[in-house]
Amino acid sequence: MKISSKGRYALAAMILMAQETTQNESITVLEISQKLGISKIYLEQVFSLLRRGELVTSTKGAQGGYSLERSAMEITAADILSATETSIFDVPESTVKDTQPGIERALHKALFVPANNAFKEVFERMPLSDLAEEALKGDSLDGYIYYI
Repeated sequence: MKISSKGRYALAAMILMAQETTQNESITVLEISQKLGISKIYLEQVFSLLRRGELVTSTKGAQGGYSLERSAMEITAADILSATETSIFDVPESTVKDTQPGIERALHKALFVPANNAFKEVFERMPLSDLAEEALKGDSLDGYIYYI
């Protein structure tokens, strides 16, 4: 499994939206770009995919921007990646199918398919709200705060 920069940026942008807006509030791509340090032009492409995936809605005008289509508890990491990635949960292509079908079957049955299913399950069980909450915890060095 490999997540492209589009998928990673989509996850980061959606986490930021979950932290800083309610379902009815909107935030501009420029604001997200500045807060995350990601190219505005690239983020516009990402938001086009998120809009097609029905995860965000856009509002035009001076007070326009993007808002979450559903609550952050109803959107999963799998939803976000499915909207932005083309083949994240696909099973790998054949390796040695023609010369060693037994090895090929073993790779798929014992390794590739179970690993793919495990990754998919983790992403499907992870709501955006939990990611946003985890991000707010910050870097506390495993719960210890040092004062000098």
